[in-house]
Amino acid sequence: MPLRLIFMGTPDFAVPTLLELVAHGHQVVAVYTRAAKPAGRGMKLQPTPVEQEARRLGIPVFTPKTLKTPEALDEFSALEADAAVVVAYGMILPQAILDAPRLGCFNLHGSLLPRWRGAAPINRAIMAGDAESGVMVMKMDAGLDTGDVAMAERLAISDKMTASDLHDALAPLGADLMVRAMGALERGRLQLNKQSEDGVTYAAKIDKSEARIDWNKPAHDVLRHIHGLSPFPGAWCELATDGEPARLKILRCEPAKGAGAPGDVLDGSLTIACADGAIRILELQRAGKAPMKSADFLRGTPLKPPARLA
Repeated sequence: MPLRLIFMGTPDFAVPTLLELVAHGHQVVAVYTRAAKPAGRGMKLQPTPVEQEARRLGIPVFTPKTLKTPEALDEFSALEADAAVVVAYGMILPQAILDAPRLGCFNLHGSLLPRWRGAAPINRAIMAGDAESGVMVMKMDAGLDTGDVAMAERLAISDKMTASDLHDALAPLGADLMVRAMGALERGRLQLNKQSEDGVTYAAKIDKSEARIDWNKPAHDVLRHIHGLSPFPGAWCELATDGEPARLKILRCEPAKGAGAPGDVLDGSLTIACADGAIRILELQRAGKAPMKSADFLRGTPLKPPARLA
């Protein structure tokens, strides 16, 4: 028999999992997501990506501000779900909610636990120079991503990958993994294994104060920092101009040959010196402008030695 599921998720990353669960015949009786927020020029209320898909599919949507009240628990319990599937929901589930579904609550997490527990595993894996990432299905407990793990899929991280690239690769991989996990749960064959306490790291939420580029670091560290923050919030530096320094977000780069003082522009192709080696900027964004390729930027703002980025 297909499972009776509650789906809990908010951003684009969660949408493929919702769609795959429905496509494989599971009965998604309700979707929990964050409340719509004002966005755009008119500041109209913008439903989350998950809410938009749920309404398109005709699934009831709940957007509670908290799950800690007796009323929220009663509403959740009344759905009589076999299990809840949680993907980047953005709200803490109290123990009473975790205990409500007959078979428990299962989270899709974008890292290879116990590495990168917490809020920003995709960004942190790239910024730390990790060689691989992945997705895991975990039965949730009251801790921060500490639950027993059921299944995992691994994915190599190349130096070309930005956080957006890795996000887009992991989302469908995770959707397939969760569908397989729910299939095993339906058959009574889902095996759970305790997480190791070795190698635990925490993926703290990205703070905008981290975003400034430090050209005094080795080129590989600079590249991973840039890619780990692309496209949001975007790693940035400043270009000296006649007036106020112009802020530039660097969105994509590649390793390059060259040496010089950190931050020096080494040629007419946006090759920038780091403490050890250099990177070439491929895509960037000026404040208030759309992202652009470096060639387009250079047509309007030719940069050659002895220009410098700070």
